[in-house]
Amino acid sequence: MNERLVVRDLDAGYGRLQILRGISIEVGAGEFVAVLGANGAGKTTLLRAISRSEVRVMKASVTFDGHDISELTTEGIVARGLLHVPEGRRLFTELTVEDNLRLGGFLRSKAEVEASVATVYDRFPALAARKRSVAYALSGGEQQMLAIGRALVAKPTLLMLDEPSTGLAPRVVESIFAIIGSLREEGTSILLVEQNARLTLRYADRAYIIEHGEIALSGKASELANDPRVQSIYLGATAAPRPGG
Repeated sequence: MNERLVVRDLDAGYGRLQILRGISIEVGAGEFVAVLGANGAGKTTLLRAISRSEVRVMKASVTFDGHDISELTTEGIVARGLLHVPEGRRLFTELTVEDNLRLGGFLRSKAEVEASVATVYDRFPALAARKRSVAYALSGGEQQMLAIGRALVAKPTLLMLDEPSTGLAPRVVESIFAIIGSLREEGTSILLVEQNARLTLRYADRAYIIEHGEIALSGKASELANDPRVQSIYLGATAAPRPGG
């Protein structure tokens, strides 16, 4: 497998508080990898550490497309094609849909941004219909689409998403996962942090489970979905079948 992202021996936390200890994960080109775990396990901290935002990285080896990005700034990591959609969406709520999208291309030329925004509108017709609306007037599902769309304007080769289903109705959650799945099918690598383990394991290729800041389990999503420990702690019952099977 052609590895897109390789993280080795990551220690990270906030101030003097260490949250993650010796985390090692990999994401292949065009692969959908999930990170599961209880609240407070360190899932969000992992994504923040990789993107170098709001967290102190104590030790790590991080390579992306064969390049060492361990010492890059957040802006430098974005320029490489690794984008992070944080929990809570972090939209500029007083700005319009279109202005939010344009801000996603702050490192690209005007022509490139225009082309990418048009592509986002093709993917998300609901956003095209509300391009002049301010972000706070959108529904929760539309805001999540906007957060993903803003990241797509930067043309990522790997997209990290933190809890995209938070606060959304089940019907909307299914549509968001379908969007993420389609991005993966088009070649974008996905690293997803989620509480909805059942649905995540239906879509992901592989998954890691974090407990107390360390990797407790890892493997193919289909195998983890049938693991008695995973079913007991994270699924509560027999896992639902994956799409197409």
